[in-house]
Amino acid sequence: MIIFAGRSNVGKSTLIFRLTGKWVKRGKRPGVTRKPTEVNWRGKIIVDMPGFGFMSGVPKRVQEKVKDEIVRFIEEKADEIELAVLVVDGKAAPEIIERWEKRGEIPIDVEFYQFLRELNIPTIVAVNKLDKIKNLQRTINFLAEKFGVPPSEINETFVPISAKFGKNLDKLRLTMEKKLKEGREKPSENLKDDVGDGLLDSVE
Repeated sequence: MIIFAGRSNVGKSTLIFRLTGKWVKRGKRPGVTRKPTEVNWRGKIIVDMPGFGFMSGVPKRVQEKVKDEIVRFIEEKADEIELAVLVVDGKAAPEIIERWEKRGEIPIDVEFYQFLRELNIPTIVAVNKLDKIKNLQRTINFLAEKFGVPPSEINETFVPISAKFGKNLDKLRLTMEKKLKEGREKPSENLKDDVGDGLLDSVE
């Protein structure tokens, strides 16, 4: 199982289509689709997770329910998840992260990445909207610092792409294949019990 996760409107569904040629069903506005959507591709189950974080026009209680369901799904399926692709908006993410930090909160993208890693799920960060990023290297370095990724692991963790225009997807495919071949160690039961506690407690 490969999951694609990220904030609402970061391009998860478009990216899945670019990679697999299959469209996943989507709601007409953020927050409508609250269940993971699955497609079969090359013997793998590809899961498009509901978007998390702020959703314009969606009640906070619904946003809370969405993120609770995401956490529960990933915790329950942790042993089956071979790879997670966390999709971030490369243009907006630095500003959003800084805004959360100014409020004294852990940015939701950062916390979600840490959640996946604590579950020992191999994770790639697809930095989407490559065409809108003014200084790519600065953006990647910023995200790596905030996500706690050491310089030696940046190239195998962060892959800048444009889902809309299909740019750099070969690099993403190769990185995904490499991660899948490497596999991972299974997390201990105690760790799995603890990592979801408090995750995504607040929404933007």
